[in-house]
Amino acid sequence: MKRIVWTLIVAALLAGASGCSRTDETPLPRGVNESPPAVASNPAATPEAATTAGAGKRLPTDIVVEVDGARMTRAQLDADVQKRMAALSPSLPPEQTARMTGMIRKQVVDDFVLRVLMTREVTRLGIAATEGEIEAALAEMGRNLPAGTGLDDLMKRSGLGREGLRKEVALGIKVNKLVESQKHVKTPPTEKEVEEFYRRNQDKFKIPEAVHARHILVPKKEGEDEQARLTGKKKAEKLRQQLLDGKDFGELAKENSACPSKEQGGDLGTFTRGQMTKPFEEAAFSRKEKEIGPIVETEYGFHIIQVLEHHQARAQQLDHNTKLRIAGYLKERKKYEAFNRIVGQLKEKAHIAVGDIS
Repeated sequence: MKRIVWTLIVAALLAGASGCSRTDETPLPRGVNESPPAVASNPAATPEAATTAGAGKRLPTDIVVEVDGARMTRAQLDADVQKRMAALSPSLPPEQTARMTGMIRKQVVDDFVLRVLMTREVTRLGIAATEGEIEAALAEMGRNLPAGTGLDDLMKRSGLGREGLRKEVALGIKVNKLVESQKHVKTPPTEKEVEEFYRRNQDKFKIPEAVHARHILVPKKEGEDEQARLTGKKKAEKLRQQLLDGKDFGELAKENSACPSKEQGGDLGTFTRGQMTKPFEEAAFSRKEKEIGPIVETEYGFHIIQVLEHHQARAQQLDHNTKLRIAGYLKERKKYEAFNRIVGQLKEKAHIAVGDIS
């Protein structure tokens, strides 16, 4: 439950400005290692917001949206869009600015509609968030922010400030309580549902072919002449011969490799196809285990490769851990569906009017 509290709050505040914080449906996991999107703990990150004008109502020119009497002015919209664009601008190509501005304007309006609807609903039902719950959610949010980012950075980028962030977290907690109170959500996935999901999604439970390898790299320098290249290749050949004569691979890698992996004796860990440069990949996936094969040349230099383990592609079995992951996924999907159902019902009962937001 705690993960749900902070996941989409962070997404909305850090990535919301990109206009990419929504999904139309809960995606299936790749294998069993990827969880579905959490139920939106922040209405700002929720799909299917209302953006259609209400029953013929004409809004004043300075009002862009009205939800049961609650209004957002054009000035408020412009200020919010400007703030989000400022956070996005350094990484945004100029040719995309106009398109992204339009997307963000729509998102800001959607956020306003959903926030008004959900705030009023949890208030009507008397759903509260305690100080302890808010502090716990903030602490977990801080632990799970991207590397190098703290809560102060989050507050600065969002423009919310500490109290504003606490309000967003509190609303997220209340919305989660509302969602989890739904009867459909309270019922855990059955064994039959888990098995049916596994059967229908066999392509999602494939473990790809992978190798565990280590290497020694003799580097090449950009623009070096043929003589320098041949000198590097000869060094690599001498190192390879030392290995064939019984020299310890790990020690030789630590002493001679130009790759950071030398600190681990040249160990690159386990990788699948598509993760390494092509000549390296072809050699690694074609070698026998423990074999010291021919020198491989890439744009980085000359590699001496040893494959420690080669795992063939296989299906993930429906064991205990897989069942737990599927059950967790199905539970999250139920929450996601319940949230969308609640939003739909609230929109049907509300008087929503959206004007010209361009």
